[in-house]
Amino acid sequence: EVPENASITHGAGAPKQTSILNFEFRGDGMEYFKIWIVNILLTIVTLGIYSAWATVRNNRYFYSNLYLENTNFRYLADPITILKGRIIAIVAFIAYYVASIYAPIVGVMIAIALVFAIPYFVNQSVAFTNRMSAYKNIQFRFKGSYGEAFMVIYIWPLLGILTLGILYPLAILKANEYFVRNSAYGTTQFDFKATYKDYGMIFLTMIGIALAIGIPMGLLTYLVPTFAMISPVVIFAVYFGLFVYFMVSMTNVFYASLSLVEHKFDAKLTVTGQAKVILINLFFTIITLGLYLPAAKVRMTKYICSCITMHAQGSLDTFTAAEKENISALGEEMGQVFDFA
Repeated sequence: EVPENASITHGAGAPKQTSILNFEFRGDGMEYFKIWIVNILLTIVTLGIYSAWATVRNNRYFYSNLYLENTNFRYLADPITILKGRIIAIVAFIAYYVASIYAPIVGVMIAIALVFAIPYFVNQSVAFTNRMSAYKNIQFRFKGSYGEAFMVIYIWPLLGILTLGILYPLAILKANEYFVRNSAYGTTQFDFKATYKDYGMIFLTMIGIALAIGIPMGLLTYLVPTFAMISPVVIFAVYFGLFVYFMVSMTNVFYASLSLVEHKFDAKLTVTGQAKVILINLFFTIITLGLYLPAAKVRMTKYICSCITMHAQGSLDTFTAAEKENISALGEEMGQVFDFA
């Protein structure tokens, strides 16, 4: 029997069933709040030692509540592994801090070395996160090169700045290409088909909207001085709208360009839908003095997942697991301590 949301595609080989699979997040704000508040309290009581367990509990909650084809994802990391990496990262940071005070030259040398080490740690961080993520007992992988990471982190953004933003859409494209094309589900590589034009149009649209609203506002403020009283509100609304448009457009382009062999993805986020979630989260977070943050994270995750679909060509059970490999958590922890990942 063929599902209602499926069709049969005929190709050179055997026909494959095309199914539209919806991502679904089944978490609950109050349920996650209990985990969140316990994590904070235990982390404080243990002087930060419990933070490794808190990270695992948080990730496991979100992974286990994310479903595709009625099967949830899994987070496999061990808190002890994360704790070891975190201790090494903190010791390295303390050594750098002490050296920068008592031996400035050594501190500068360490800082320079760290700049060149960042691409390595970013690669290790992404590799660890992917390795600890699984769906249907198949783990994800990431194998990126140092040179490509260096280009993505430093060279392409620098070119974007030097060209006054003209090449910045290309910097975003190169970053997404790098992280997606070096990622795999088991032994199967992901692919990314976006173009410079896709990202360039987003930036051009934002510039056009800003000019279309900004120029009349400037003239109106000049001709009607009393308008200056409400102009800050209008400016805030415009900036907020552009911010939401940027987030929505980037997400939609990303998933529309993402594929896993013949399986395609799509995202249908809207400016109004995203803005509604952001404003509701902001309002309740303010009036609860931050206690609504866990529920806000759940609400946002639910909305984004509800807008993402996978166009599967045939069954997802045909993938094979990649060979086992050990990837250190040190890269991820170094990134958190030195605040670059």
